[in-house]
Amino acid sequence: MAKPKRRYVCQACGGVSHRWQGQCPDCAEWNTLSEEAPATIFSQKHDLSSGGRGIEFVSLDKPGELPVRSSTGLAEFDRALGGGLVPSSAILMGGDPGIGKSTLLLQAAARLARGGTRTVYISGEEASAQVRLRAARLGLADAPVELAAATSVRDILTSLGQMEAPGLLVIDSIQTMYSDTIEGAPGTVSQVRGCAFELIRYAKENGSALVLVGHVTKDGNIAGPRVLEHMVDVVMSFEGERSHQYRILRSLKNRFGPVDEIGVFAMAEEGLEEVANPSMLFLSGRDEPMAGSAVFPAMEGTRPVLVEIQALIVRLKSGATPRRSVVGWDSGRLAMLLAVLESRCGLNFSSAEVYLNVAGGYRLADPAADVAVAAALISALADTPLPPKSVWVGEVSLAGEIRPVAHGGLRLREAAKLGFKRSYGPAVTGDASSKINHTALDRLFNLVDRVMPKN
Repeated sequence: MAKPKRRYVCQACGGVSHRWQGQCPDCAEWNTLSEEAPATIFSQKHDLSSGGRGIEFVSLDKPGELPVRSSTGLAEFDRALGGGLVPSSAILMGGDPGIGKSTLLLQAAARLARGGTRTVYISGEEASAQVRLRAARLGLADAPVELAAATSVRDILTSLGQMEAPGLLVIDSIQTMYSDTIEGAPGTVSQVRGCAFELIRYAKENGSALVLVGHVTKDGNIAGPRVLEHMVDVVMSFEGERSHQYRILRSLKNRFGPVDEIGVFAMAEEGLEEVANPSMLFLSGRDEPMAGSAVFPAMEGTRPVLVEIQALIVRLKSGATPRRSVVGWDSGRLAMLLAVLESRCGLNFSSAEVYLNVAGGYRLADPAADVAVAAALISALADTPLPPKSVWVGEVSLAGEIRPVAHGGLRLREAAKLGFKRSYGPAVTGDASSKINHTALDRLFNLVDRVMPKN
């Protein structure tokens, strides 16, 4: 038998090194490498072509019933999942501490239990009395949810094996679970990976929908090994700012539906409430047009959401270096857009501080927001409000061209439905232009001519 080699595993990213060092070579985190018990390595090569159990192969068109989705009772949750819970699926939900992950799952579990689905909620962070206290505050104390507080995977699987398999199994959270067959404290890479594997195998074999709550790092990524996201079927992120009432449930990976779908909730006294029309939430408080404010119809999956983009330009009298502050958008894309406005349109931002904000704490990653950001910047620079009841959409190239974007007609139809009268951006085909007064823009300087006052 060959002598086993030492392995040092990063507790942040799961990277493996064969010697200890202060900084992980994969994720650059400090003091995260810890020694892991090596597996026994045999020098003799094993033949795996015999001695196993034969597996059954089926065709794709094999007759039989396909899994049927079950509704959680929360339409926004179902939307983010792609239509509801799929039996035997594994879902990983991450989010900042205190954002409302446990509250959302408790509400979903209670509604499923009231509808006749057997639900099991296992908390590894709170005692049963604490969860019951939250349920009473949310008005869910009468829901027949089977609640337990446990952290041992062996105890959990033993108890589940003595009862009928539940339709929904919630583990809150996977970082608190431990297996007595694996060395290491709860939350280490080996423990998280091993515990998740056992729980997912139970869900696949018994037809239960499994939801694992995951902690996040300071960068907003789900803590633990990256392989955890590959093991599950759905990865969801629960986002939002604590200072704002809204919460966004975003699907990052979904084997059973589209990705980038979102569900919008608002935090209220009695828990999370669904927001059927998120555009009205992000546009609240717009009483009259203000300089530096533009409305952009964003796309989140298949849903258009109208958000407000705000810009502020502050002229500097001294030779100090101007600041560029961005909240809710990519700072690199703002720098590129400012360079295009200066180079192609002759506007001067080099001696001014630029502040850009997406109202409501919303985060934009859509390149179609270029025209709306440019309109807000030009409006703030000229101190002139944009036309009332108008939306702005389009992608800007380095040559100053305004290019078409995906789902242009759907964006404008949503804007028209919410009472907007004008739209500016690339040419749109179809019947969307008949529902709203659309002005086609080819170049960025055409946008400047419409916003800047003529002398």
